[in-house]
Amino acid sequence: IGWYFADKDEPIAATIDRLAKLPMDAQPGEKYVYGFNTDILGVVVEKVSGLSLDEFFRSRIFQPLKMTQTAFYVEPTAKDRLATVYAIAKAGGRLERAPEPLMGQGNYVVGPRKSYSGGAGLVSTASDYVRLLQMLLNGGALDGARLLSPKTVELMTSNHVGTLYSNGTLGFGLGFEVTEHVGRSGRPGSVGEFGWGGAYHTKYWVDPVEKLVVVFMTQLLPATGSDAHMTLRQLVYASIVDAPDARVALRPAS
Repeated sequence: IGWYFADKDEPIAATIDRLAKLPMDAQPGEKYVYGFNTDILGVVVEKVSGLSLDEFFRSRIFQPLKMTQTAFYVEPTAKDRLATVYAIAKAGGRLERAPEPLMGQGNYVVGPRKSYSGGAGLVSTASDYVRLLQMLLNGGALDGARLLSPKTVELMTSNHVGTLYSNGTLGFGLGFEVTEHVGRSGRPGSVGEFGWGGAYHTKYWVDPVEKLVVVFMTQLLPATGSDAHMTLRQLVYASIVDAPDARVALRPAS
């Protein structure tokens, strides 16, 4: 398949045509399978809209939300802005520049290119990503631009798989891991919280109870053994000392 299809010199629909010839891992409803579901959905979006996924995202999501630093590839003139990939050294556990082939991301993120996948491949900044998540926290709208209805966001962030994803602790919605039971999860948070992570150890989550959006950006691969996500989560929730309704915006003294 390649690195999330991004290195393919063909439209994503052509890759999915080959993927469709492979046997299914399980029948729908039998088990949770981490796979290419969202990548396939991207092809459906192209077919229904008549646009490439690149253009659909740009015109329907990024432009309305003013996400000016988000795209499927980095312009050649901006490639120096791409964050360096790091790895954890086997000796001593120190961070060091990742060796090849882990640095191979540079082979496909500098565009333009042909393959636009629904499941992976975008490059962005923390500030842009916050805008997308704030829109979801707001029930589908941001700064006067409405992309989704509140009920659509509610549907997206509800558990759709019962106990197939985990045994009543975490569920899975339409692209999000959803917290169903805080105590059994063994981590601070809230019921109804949703989020996900990325291949380079990135992490985000939205907590509607606390009216909270968290974006954690790294370029670490592989990230085996790192407890940065839990440390971040503990620090974030330890700093919340009042109820959301009691909070007020702080303004500088005049």
